[in-house]
Amino acid sequence: MPEVLEDQFRQAFDKIVAVLREAGLEFDSVVEMTTYHIGLREHFGRFCAIRSEYVSDPYPAWTAVEVAGLRREGAVVEIRVVAALGQS
Repeated sequence: MPEVLEDQFRQAFDKIVAVLREAGLEFDSVVEMTTYHIGLREHFGRFCAIRSEYVSDPYPAWTAVEVAGLRREGAVVEIRVVAALGQS
């Protein structure tokens, strides 16, 4: 797990991109995104800056939730997306 938060955020988004591409989709197929954060207020601006590298208009619905913990040790963010076929 990268210690630099920006690297961790990019890694999470890059993994989503890889899964989408395996399905023949691009990130603009994402219609809903939920992000789970430890310390949301401390890194929200940095997360949004990285998010903007991947997400563009029309933006998917997005919910950001602060949580007490995540499954992976050292993780501060987990991202869940729902993609729709025919949206690319």
